[in-house]
Amino acid sequence: MKDCTVYKTVDIIGKKWSMYILFELHKGEKGEKGFNELKRKLKDITPKTLSARLKELEEQGLIQKIIDDSVLPVRCEYSLTASGEDFISIIRDIKAWGLKWKFGNKVCENSVCRLCEL
Repeated sequence: MKDCTVYKTVDIIGKKWSMYILFELHKGEKGEKGFNELKRKLKDITPKTLSARLKELEEQGLIQKIIDDSVLPVRCEYSLTASGEDFISIIRDIKAWGLKWKFGNKVCENSVCRLCEL
């Protein structure tokens, strides 16, 4: 099964916090977010886990790390790649499934994902 596309995909995005990170990078006006901003938005994630997930998502090509060494301290920001942006449609499909079959969340039903507070 290690060559199955479904299993490979679930292995990438099925790890705890991965989808939250992708969704958080999608949200808001600004396309880039720093480590501390992500940590603030994802309140229960530990710095170690956030760091590990960011590295994994970068290695998988879903996010990119932008390093600005023209300022001190050096600033690192993360943003979605084209692949990561494309994955947002899957998150929208998950949302639609949840609204249809499981959760009667009227607030979510009427909100724009980019403005979502999770």
